[in-house]
Amino acid sequence: MSHLRSSKSVSRLSARSRVRIAGFRGRRVGIVGLGREGTDLTRSLCQWGARVTVSDSALPNALADAIAALDGLPVDYQLGSQGGRDLLSCDEIFVSPGVPRSAPVITEACTAGIPISSGTRLFFDLCPAPIVGITGSSGKTTTTSLVGAMLAASGRPAIVGGNIGTPLLNRLGEIRPDTWCVLELSSFQLADMEQSPRVAAVLNIMPDHLDRHPDMEDYVQAKGNIVRHQRSEDTAVLNGDDAIVSSLPHDSRTLSFSLCQPVAGGWLDGDRLMLALPDRRPSHPIHLVSRADVPLRGLHNVGNVLAAATIAAAVGCEADAIAEAIRGFQSVPHRLETVGLVAGVTYVNDSIATTPQRSIAGLRAFETPVVLIVGGRDKHLPMGEWAREIAERARAVVVVGEAAPLIHRALEAAGARLPTVTVQRFSEAVPAAAQLAEDGDTVLLSPGCTSFDEFRDYAARGEAFRSGVAARDREGLP
Repeated sequence: MSHLRSSKSVSRLSARSRVRIAGFRGRRVGIVGLGREGTDLTRSLCQWGARVTVSDSALPNALADAIAALDGLPVDYQLGSQGGRDLLSCDEIFVSPGVPRSAPVITEACTAGIPISSGTRLFFDLCPAPIVGITGSSGKTTTTSLVGAMLAASGRPAIVGGNIGTPLLNRLGEIRPDTWCVLELSSFQLADMEQSPRVAAVLNIMPDHLDRHPDMEDYVQAKGNIVRHQRSEDTAVLNGDDAIVSSLPHDSRTLSFSLCQPVAGGWLDGDRLMLALPDRRPSHPIHLVSRADVPLRGLHNVGNVLAAATIAAAVGCEADAIAEAIRGFQSVPHRLETVGLVAGVTYVNDSIATTPQRSIAGLRAFETPVVLIVGGRDKHLPMGEWAREIAERARAVVVVGEAAPLIHRALEAAGARLPTVTVQRFSEAVPAAAQLAEDGDTVLLSPGCTSFDEFRDYAARGEAFRSGVAARDREGLP
């Protein structure tokens, strides 16, 4: 079955891509990191005849699901530790997005002259169809999902994946030349890219991942790669309200989206979402939907909808189909997701808010009093503005995790005078917030930090929040 899938995938590719795949047969290939992309890449390379060695610092029991997914494939595993010389016998090495390029297993391979690549770069090399790439410090998943829904509503063949959780190398057999491949792309995936998508969108750029990027300039450089290599016939969709985004160097056609002013693209006019592309008829702006028709909370999500509408229009979707997709869209899990109403208190899961700026956006989405759950692992990001926003908008706050001392110092510096409870484990956060909440309040998990001090990712933290709320509901607790 694997051979049949592989043959089907290869048959639709260009001659250049088929040569690239044929070159893997018998080649010694190293893969650093056995996350989703690493697992997808391992499966594809084994199908193409490569001799694959996987290196991951995690112990085998932590990688049990990934190893089970690769059962039966001829993979050499080097797990539990990563030495700098582990992959020096390889002819080529692919690095997963979650692995810092400063890891010795990578730096020593670079010194030895071994070619370094990634699954994202390989997909761009092989994909037989046009690619839409979407990046930003926040809003990527919602916008990517919206674009997929808009393409589906317009009847255009599309496949959605990338950082959104579905690597696409093993799905090459599903992709025809007229399929639009809609990819969410992180700064880690873009950092070494030398190609840009046919349509590339940058939603916003705010301080993020400064625990991985050496400075903000490096982070902006990585994000900018999504448009840097575009050609004149390609399209960049940029946030017209973000000075950093608007200044990214590119040579392609520019469309914009804005919450503040009319642009060539999509914008908010009062409570109306408007769309105008200069090369389309009718030339006057189209009223897509009213803000009340957007089934997502917060002004930042209106921006995401405008970005998605501009992208969809750029690839040829009709306004009616775009509007239909907007009205019918359901919130993506862990993004201002209402998970329960218990004893008059609404519980909202915004676990994706792993930066102070994203937590600010979550807070601003509510008019009701908010009991805020924050904390986790710090990403070396400034907390001053966030602390001031918490002091102004939250009625109480529950602090948890490694970053608790930093958050307390930031709140103190902001002059916050609100009830604050510190808990040691995340399992204590929902009960503590419930004790602080009153009838009509919202308990909002919008942590402003990563989950890695206690969870494997933000989704696991969001599920723990959901479980905590469900337990209170089952037990009839206030």
